[in-house]
Amino acid sequence: MDENQPLADLFEEHRPRLQAVAYRMLGSLAEAEDAVQDTWLRLCRAGAGEIDNLGGWLTTVTARVCLNMLRARSLRREDSLAVRLPDPVISSDSELQPEEEALLADSIGFALLVVLDTLAPAERLAFVLHDMFDLPFEQIAPMVGRTPATARQLASRARRRVKGADIPADPDLVRQREAVDAFFSAAREGDFDALVAVLDPGVVLRIDAGAGHAEASMAMRGADAVARQALTGLASALRAGRGVLVRPVLVSGAAGVLISMRGRPVTVMGFTVTGGKIAGIDAIADPERVRKIATSIRLRAEGASIVDPAPRDYYPSGDLRVSDADRDLALSELSEALQAGRITADEFDERSGQVLGARTGKELTALLADLPVAERVPAPTFSSAR
Repeated sequence: MDENQPLADLFEEHRPRLQAVAYRMLGSLAEAEDAVQDTWLRLCRAGAGEIDNLGGWLTTVTARVCLNMLRARSLRREDSLAVRLPDPVISSDSELQPEEEALLADSIGFALLVVLDTLAPAERLAFVLHDMFDLPFEQIAPMVGRTPATARQLASRARRRVKGADIPADPDLVRQREAVDAFFSAAREGDFDALVAVLDPGVVLRIDAGAGHAEASMAMRGADAVARQALTGLASALRAGRGVLVRPVLVSGAAGVLISMRGRPVTVMGFTVTGGKIAGIDAIADPERVRKIATSIRLRAEGASIVDPAPRDYYPSGDLRVSDADRDLALSELSEALQAGRITADEFDERSGQVLGARTGKELTALLADLPVAERVPAPTFSSAR
C-alpha cells in the first residue's frame, strides 16, 4: 500500500470544496485543477500530522495559490484582449452531475463569474472566501496582507460591484430555453424584427475569440446592435449548412448552446434570460479553448461526450417547426454519408423522403440520430464574431 494513500484519501474528501474555491477565484477550470494539485503537493511536503484543522489549512493554501495566480495573470494579461470571459461549466441539457453541482453551488452562474473577473485579486479573494464560503475576516486578512477591517472593506467593495452588475435571471429552464430557441430560429430565418423582439432592450453581448483572433472579440449593448451582429455573424455561419450543428446544453446551469463544425466544438454561448427576454449573451469563440472546456466535464447525453457528433440535434428544438435550412443541413449529411459508403442508395432515398416530410426539430433529430458517424476532421475557426 502506498504510504501516501491515507493522506490522499483525506485530501479527496476535501477536493470538491477546494475545486469550488479555486473555480470561483480563477474562473478557469484548468487553472483551478492546477491550484488544487499545487495544494496537494504542499500537503505532501507538510504532512497532516501537525495540522489541527485540515479543511481550514487546505482552504487557506488553495486561496493563497489562487491569489498568486491571479496576481501573475494581471501582470501578463495582454491589453489587446478587449474581452476575456471565464470558463463556464458545460453540462447536459437535462440535469447536472454531482461534480458540476459542487462547482455551481451558491448561485455561481456565468454572469457572476464575468463580474468576479473584473475584481482586483485581493477583492476577489475577500469576497469569495467570506460571502461564498463563510470564512471570517480574521482568517482572510493574513492572506491579503491586510487588517481584518481592511479585508472587510475589500469584500464590501467587491459586493457593491457584484450587486451593481447583477441581472435577475429567470429560474425556469423551460422559459430560458424557449427564449434561446426563438433567438436561433430568428437568426436562421434572418428575421431582424423577431431577433429584436426576443432581446431585452439593454441586452449585452460579449464575444471572446481568444488571443489568436483578438480582433474578433467584442462587447456591445442594445437590442438593435446585437440583432445586427447576430444577422451578420451567427446567422451566416448557421446557414452555411454542411456540418454546422447547434446543440442545447446548460452553460453554468443556465440555457446555452454548443456549436460544432463537423463534430468539433468551436463555440459555446451562454444566455441570461429575464422576463422572457435575453438580457445577456456570452460567447467563447476560440475553438481550442472551447474543446478543452467541453471535454473537462463530459456531456452525459445518452452516454456520449459532447465532443461526439452523435446524437445530432437540430434547431429549432422540440416541437418547433423546422425550416428549409434545417432540412438542407440534414440532407447534406445524408449526401455525405452516401458518398462515403456509410449508407446505401436505398437508405438515402428513404431517409431523404422522411427528412422532407419532417415538421418539427424533434422529428428531424430522431430521423438522423442513428446515422453512422464519419471520422473526425479538423474544424475551421468559427467566425461568428467577425
